[in-house]
Parts: sequence; structure tokens; C-alpha cells
Amino acid sequence: MIKTKWPAVPIEGLCSRVTSGGTPSRANPGYYEGGTIPWIKTGELRGWYVDEIGERVTPKAVAESSAKVFPPETVLLAMYGDGKTMGSVGLVRTPAATNQACCAMVTDPEKCDPKFLLYSLVYFKPALLKLAISGAQRNLNGKSIKQFAIGAPPVAVQTRIASILSAYDDLIENNTRRIAILEEMARRIYEEWFVRFRFPGFEAVRMVESELGLVPEGWATRPFDEIATFVNGYAFKPEDWGKDGLPIIKIKELKAGVQDDTPRFAGTLADRYRIRHGDLLFSWSADLDVYVWGDSDGWLNQHLFLVQPIGESTPRSYLFHSLKAAMPAFRTRSNGATMKHIKRSALSEVRAAVPPADVTVAFDGLVCPLHELVMLLTRKNLNLRTTRDLLLPKLISGELDVSALPEPEALAA
Repeated sequence: MIKTKWPAVPIEGLCSRVTSGGTPSRANPGYYEGGTIPWIKTGELRGWYVDEIGERVTPKAVAESSAKVFPPETVLLAMYGDGKTMGSVGLVRTPAATNQACCAMVTDPEKCDPKFLLYSLVYFKPALLKLAISGAQRNLNGKSIKQFAIGAPPVAVQTRIASILSAYDDLIENNTRRIAILEEMARRIYEEWFVRFRFPGFEAVRMVESELGLVPEGWATRPFDEIATFVNGYAFKPEDWGKDGLPIIKIKELKAGVQDDTPRFAGTLADRYRIRHGDLLFSWSADLDVYVWGDSDGWLNQHLFLVQPIGESTPRSYLFHSLKAAMPAFRTRSNGATMKHIKRSALSEVRAAVPPADVTVAFDGLVCPLHELVMLLTRKNLNLRTTRDLLLPKLISGELDVSALPEPEALAA
């Protein structure tokens, strides 16, 4: 039983409206073509404001279907998607519609702060999911959501709690935007220098034919296994997974960082399996992508390559972007019906244009600081999420007295 010291109030008693959305007919192109109204689905609920929205619908679609437009600050809850999305939450930033798998809760401002409701749903998620109806696909229904009770302190206390927790999410969102800008800057520099070949001094270099088409004279075209080594990770057994030692880095950790549930290994392995800050990792199974590891030391799991450049003329920054740019070529050489795998032979087949050392060194001087800042901000976000996740249950349950806490800006600094 999840504890709270606040009085229990059903969600419908805190909201002016609790309802689901709808899906306009796909058979009518006038419902989607030229759509201006964001149409949110459960997979787009990520625990904070919903900004990455794949589709939009037209006013005609809303008028002629069960879809509804909800105001900003509406709280959304995924009712379907057992094991994947059910129970995930989000906030509407601008007026938006949802599909029928989303439950939309418009809070009564005199009774409930919308962000407090959002964080409460995160806290009470285990209890809420127990109400899911069994069937071909487990789901939550509108009636059970309306009647589900959460701990509700006075609105002023709710707002104070929400302001503390949202200070962390605002910082995380801001850092995430900065990361995206920095990554785009680095990518554009790479494309300008190594795709369009507009590198410093390019005007004095003539273009010549190669296996990749026209490249600047003096540049080589080499397969990736000639410009870098690719070490596959260690095949850990289930009995190797423990709670002590260095974390075992899998695809999950590449995306979300080291978490509390990340398995660890306290034994001894060859140094080639040890990952260090700034290392380049290539996910050759399922994910099929390349990453710069921005966390502390860990152990390399199988299905990941540790990529080390061969020679000083191939800095990691150049190798990272070259691999990123070559991923479509690698993916066309992958196999597997349900989980794609890149064959090691592809490393001998996919080639890159390799410039003289002075060009790659100059590129590294520009891009490496951008990569370092990305890793710093990524690490900050991991720390912010960890602190927020520690505070959330204590604040929502009433265990921690908000009157004793500093202002959110100081708390999240």
C-alpha cells in the first residue's frame, strides 16, 4: 500500500473534466492533411510536457469525430499499452487533441494543481496499474481512473510541491534543448567539411574520382575496419549480474545512463572490456547506432563494439560523425527478422572518406569541446533526474515538509 498523509480524494473530485480522446477516421484525408491541432498518442507521453507530436488533425476532424481539444495544462494518462506505455503521463503545453487511449484530466484550479496531479500519478502508478482490466490487452478504464483516490493537501501546498519538482524538470528540459543544439552544430560542421567538402582551404584542392565518388585530392577512401578497431563486449552470464562493482553497460544504459537497476560486475576482466569517459560505442544489435559514453567507467556488454581509432590522424570526433553518417549503409547490411544485427563483415564493406591529418585535427579542435559540453549536460540531467526521483515520493506522500525546503531555484541549482 502506497502511503500518504494527505486526505484521499478521487480524481474526479479534483477535476472539472475527466474523459478520453478519439481517433478521426483514416479514410478521410481531410481529417489529417494540413492539420493544425496536435494529436497526441500514448507513446508520446514522457512524464513532462508533450512536445514531440507526430501527427496533427484538422478542426473538421475534431468536429466530426470523438476527438476533443483539451486546454493547456491538461494531464494525460495512458490507459493502454501493457508493459510499454500504460500508466505513463504527460502534460498538454498548447491546445491539443488525443487518441482514445489517453485519459485527459482537466483540473479544477480551486481543488488541484495540474503538475501536482501529474507527479501524484507517477507516485501512485503501481496502485493504479493494479486496477487494469484483464483481457486480450490489459487496460485502465475511465471509471476506475475517475474513482482512483490520491492524497490531496491544500492547493497552496500542492502548488509548492509541484514548483519544487517542476524546477528539476524545467532544468532537464532546458539542458536537453541545449544538447540538441550542440549536437546539431557538430553535425553541421561535419557535413560542411566531409560531405560537401567545404573544409578550410578547399578552394585550392581539386576533386578526383574514388569509390565514393568525387573526393578532394589527397583524401583516401577506406573501410571502417582499417581506420578503427571494433572490440565486441563481454558475454556476461546471468550469474555475473550483481549489485557491486562497475556497471555493465548495455543498450539501455547508452540511452538512459546508469540507473539503480543497472546490473554490476565486481570481477576482473581484460582491459579491452572496460569503458571510460569519452569512449566511442557502436550498438550493432537492435538499436544500430553510435554513441559517445559520457559517464564514468563500466564494463562493455555483448552487442556493443568499443571503437578505438587507429593512428593519431583519426580523432574520435571524426570517427563518431563518420560512423553516424554511415549508419544507413550499415543498416542496409543488417540481418534478422525481429531484431536487426550488423554483421562484422560490414565493417570491411562500408567506407569513409579519410582526409589528411591536418584536416581531422582542425575538425577535432572545433567539435571536441561541443562533445564535452554535451557529455557534461547529459551527466547533469542524470543527476537532476536522480534527485527529483528521490524527492518525488517524499513530497507527494507528505513525508517531507515543504515549508522547510529552500526555493526551487536554489534546490535545483
